[in-house]
Amino acid sequence: MTEETPGFDEKPDVPSGATPDDAEPKAAPQEGTAPAGDGHADPGLVAQLAQLDQVRTALGERTADLQRLQAEYQNYRRRVERDRITVKEIAVANLLTELLPVLDDIGRAREHGELVGGFKSVAESLETVAAKMGLQQFGKEGEPFDPTIHEALMHSYAPDVTETTCVAILQPGYRIGERTIRPARVAVAEPQPGAQTVKEESAEAADDKESGGPDEG
Repeated sequence: MTEETPGFDEKPDVPSGATPDDAEPKAAPQEGTAPAGDGHADPGLVAQLAQLDQVRTALGERTADLQRLQAEYQNYRRRVERDRITVKEIAVANLLTELLPVLDDIGRAREHGELVGGFKSVAESLETVAAKMGLQQFGKEGEPFDPTIHEALMHSYAPDVTETTCVAILQPGYRIGERTIRPARVAVAEPQPGAQTVKEESAEAADDKESGGPDEG
């Protein structure tokens, strides 16, 4: 009879309730081996990032387009507003220009004392409406002649003026704001030739007389 070696067939102790696999030691992971997936990017994530970049680029382009359209619209509105104001001013100027002969007749009637009764009321109402529309009358006797707003129809010399002066207003001028729609038609007078020299000599003689005459040698 063969003798059995004690302990040769004995199995290691296994805790109660554990499987035989639990008793087997697990192989340690080899050094340098990375977990699955660490060395490779997710293709789905890469595609999403590329799509996000495309969306951002498209958004920037559309934003720039919107800003450009908004600037063009603002310029268009300003241009339309300027054109509207210009057209209105031209229309008002044309209307008032047609009324100037009527206003001249009213002025002559007033000078001759014929502006009475109902005609006076109508004439004053017309002048009031024209003034509300911006019409201004200008031109007064005694003011210096200005060729930009005056039109000289008569010319003369006068000893009592020191510069070219409006001595009579033949027709008043009219303007709307800074725009002259008709210059004032006037008669002008210039200083008498040589009058200024005579005045200077007279003034010098008077000064000499007051100072006792010229110094005697």
